[in-house]
Amino acid sequence: MRVAFVGKGGSGKTTLAALFSRHLARSGAPVVAVDGDINQHLAEALGPGGEEPFRAPPLSSRVGAIKDFLRGSNPRIASAEAMVKTTPPGRGSRLLRLLGDDEVHGRHVQEVDGIPLMVTGAFDESDLGVACYHSKLGVVELYLNHLVDGPGEYVVVDMTAGADAFASGLFTRFDMTFLVAEPTRKGVSVYRQYRDHAAEFGVPIAVVGNKVCGEDDLLFLKEHVGDDLLTHCVHSPWVRAREQGRTHGGLEPHNTHALRVLRETVDACAKDWDAFQRHAVTFHLRNAAAWADRATGLDLGAQVDPDFRHGPTALAAAV
Repeated sequence: MRVAFVGKGGSGKTTLAALFSRHLARSGAPVVAVDGDINQHLAEALGPGGEEPFRAPPLSSRVGAIKDFLRGSNPRIASAEAMVKTTPPGRGSRLLRLLGDDEVHGRHVQEVDGIPLMVTGAFDESDLGVACYHSKLGVVELYLNHLVDGPGEYVVVDMTAGADAFASGLFTRFDMTFLVAEPTRKGVSVYRQYRDHAAEFGVPIAVVGNKVCGEDDLLFLKEHVGDDLLTHCVHSPWVRAREQGRTHGGLEPHNTHALRVLRETVDACAKDWDAFQRHAVTFHLRNAAAWADRATGLDLGAQVDPDFRHGPTALAAAV
């Protein structure tokens, strides 16, 4: 199951993505955390103190090689250069199993405090003025497009702040999106943007209140978010202690309960592979018409395999 954590910058979405990833991993569940934020802080949130330097290459550093691997023998994709971030899989494409023995997981996953992590890569000086961060996020979209995950398996993605995820079809790649909202007017403003866009495509979204300090904060969130408020987290001395390098003790009972609620919500989601592939094709055709055909000089709509059916059956057929 694919889970996105989104929200306003500073809302605590990276911290909650790390806490949720740790919660899943400690239960023994297969999980991969992915840092898809322009500010690459998930590794630090997973393992404060830097005892385990992250050395695995970022996904964005090997986009061409990853594309070449994923296209496999798909006759509709002539080369890695003809493959864009929205290119959907078809017959002959290489599909991935979570933490499988493959080119992507083998090269790009590193455990941080026992949690497998992949990173998109930081926005550095060479990108200034010539690229946008969505060019790096595109490889996450390709990864999720080609992944076949099942119940009890989890991908947790810390997304870019604000409504930036809607710059591509990436927001439709998740089974559940948790919007982290502080009890402030700015905190709930991003929620309204996500709610309206997500509703158009039937994308499940739930709000997680964060930094809630009392009944007034909780009432504020309920007033502005309504039934979309799933649960909330209170100030955590344990998280602050970890950020200061002190690792004794454990997460507070209320916040631990909130993480359990998040997992129960994800586990209750139904996997809809037909809708997943339909959304992938929709956004691929939109991107082809808007810019990708022009950029590549190709008719990228021809990459869509009308007879391909995503999911476990396709994975079994590809083996």
